[in-house]
Amino acid sequence: MAQYMFLLFDSEEWYDNVTPEEWQQAMKLHGAFMEAVEKAGAQVLGGEALERSSTASTVRQREGAEPLVTDGPFIETKEALGGYYVIEARDLDQALELAKLCPSGTVEVRPVMPTGADAQPPA
Repeated sequence: MAQYMFLLFDSEEWYDNVTPEEWQQAMKLHGAFMEAVEKAGAQVLGGEALERSSTASTVRQREGAEPLVTDGPFIETKEALGGYYVIEARDLDQALELAKLCPSGTVEVRPVMPTGADAQPPA
């Protein structure tokens, strides 16, 4: 089985007016998603929600200079990275089917690159 990172992107405006009831409902949807992953024979290996992008800091490496640390996200977008899951699935097809069940506005699915001692460089 292969591992896939599900990057969850949504508008952060939702947080401006979310009620405790709406928050609990959103958490229930994510719980149901994790149950659906398990039912499909895949596995959730990890995942977390992230604080708003306004709390982010960015460290940029610069050739010949000290790294530059700035406040805020790397780029400005209408949707922000709000969380992630690491999923173990049979293959990309299964991962994409599972991503369709994820309660997030946009889910970017990327294979996790093996980096262990016996890993090969990407093709």
